[in-house]
Amino acid sequence: MPPGEGQLASLPGGFKRIGVVGRDGTEELPGVIERVRRFAEAHGIDVFLEESIRKGDLRSFGSLPESGEGVDLILTLGGDGTLLRGVRRGAPDAIPVLGVNLGRLGFLTSAGLPTLESALEQALQGAALLDLRFTLEGRVVHGDGKPGARLWALNDLVLHKEGVARVVRLRLRIGNDAEEEIGSFSGDGVIVATPTGSTAYSLSAGGPIIVPTMDCVVVTPICPHTMAMRPFVLPDHMLLTVQAVDRSEDLVITADGQVSCTLEPGDHVVMEKGPHRVSLVRFPGQTYFDTLSRVLNWAV
Repeated sequence: MPPGEGQLASLPGGFKRIGVVGRDGTEELPGVIERVRRFAEAHGIDVFLEESIRKGDLRSFGSLPESGEGVDLILTLGGDGTLLRGVRRGAPDAIPVLGVNLGRLGFLTSAGLPTLESALEQALQGAALLDLRFTLEGRVVHGDGKPGARLWALNDLVLHKEGVARVVRLRLRIGNDAEEEIGSFSGDGVIVATPTGSTAYSLSAGGPIIVPTMDCVVVTPICPHTMAMRPFVLPDHMLLTVQAVDRSEDLVITADGQVSCTLEPGDHVVMEKGPHRVSLVRFPGQTYFDTLSRVLNWAV
């Protein structure tokens, strides 16, 4: 039986093509890519860079397709935002993502600069693991019932006002036909997060920490104007429908802080377990609560 979400599987070694996603403008990035180049040349591996960082001397590298298609491993050089961008390229084709932290937080990354080469070596030799995480999908439905945009996220889908900070009143319902109403509240918006995303924006907004092996999503109101509306957890098979009570304008749904879509008055969003499963590269000895303690000072 294949492993489920939040469980570990073996990473097949012997990859031959690496796609690199990097945080543009990071001072040390060219030097780090040079280290990747030397490792790749020593092991007969081709390296492709995302177009935004193919500048100057780095133009000698091949260009990584937007879809990530054709590579065996995606290497992200930056923080969690960079890793999420790499995930967007790799997830549709189940390409493993190895995050190397050049940022300040790096909760989702699994290696640092000092261990770059050893991390690549372990991955190449098949000594690494795959941490399988599920995603969320948001389907926009227009007021006339016609389907709109689809967005998916590893961390979270956030419904909020665009531009000037203003309060919006939202109605939340659950079920295949949105038959059961949870309630409505006024606030700055709502975060719908996976267990992976429970330690991101949702946590900052007062949501609980969810261990990645849990099959659930957490719904966290953003600055609700009532003490009666608090974060809650739903099973991952349940559909959640979110809609503005008034025909509000300037509502936006954002996926992982990377992709957004503006909603029209009368639109609603149906959120459910997504079509993709993300494969994050991990190494033996790394544990979830150790990362919580090290990165977020959990229980320190």
